[in-house]
Formats: sequence, C-alpha cells, structure tokens
Amino acid sequence: MYTKNVKIKSRITREEKTVSAMIKIYCNHNHETRKELCSECSDLRDYTLLRLKGCPFKENKPTCVRCPVHCYQLSKREEIRAVMRYSGPRMIYRHPVLALFHLLDGYRSK
Repeated sequence: MYTKNVKIKSRITREEKTVSAMIKIYCNHNHETRKELCSECSDLRDYTLLRLKGCPFKENKPTCVRCPVHCYQLSKREEIRAVMRYSGPRMIYRHPVLALFHLLDGYRSK
C-alpha cells in the first residue's frame, strides 16, 4: 500500500513540476519577468495545481491532451493550451528530464 501512495504522489508531483516549469518559461518570455511570475501566470499556476490535486485519475493520470475529463474552465483551458504550445518545444532544452517523462506519459493508455 505504501508503494502505491508513493507512486501516486510522484506522478502528480512530476506533473506539478512540469506545468509550473512550462508556465515559468511562458511568463519569462511573454511577460518579460525573470524571478517571479506575473499575477496572471501565478493565478494560472495556482488554478492548475488545484486541478491536479483533485484529478480523479491520480496514479493513472494521462496527459491533459489525452484526458477524457475536461476539468478546466474553458477560459483557463485556452490559457494553458497557449502556454503549452509555446513552452513545450522549449522544455527539451530547459528541463529535458521533465520533458522526457511528459512525453512518455503521453503514451500511457487511459
């Protein structure tokens, strides 16, 4: 049972790190911030982390693009889509390990 909890926590934790890194890359370039996120991106990150914590799939969570449940509000979904579209290719250079795991998670079955 303990191993299962570690697995759940590590999957969600990795997803939290990935999305936070993507938002930071996006904010740094598009809103010209350096150390901290702007208020808009900070709100988006907080919203995203809240949604991840409440994910019904937990350990079996697919990547958002393959998820059958749309847990984001439509406006937030468009925001995060723009962030991922911009940051995705740049993750390979800035966070290669997170990018690799995100890619592998995309091949998981639902």
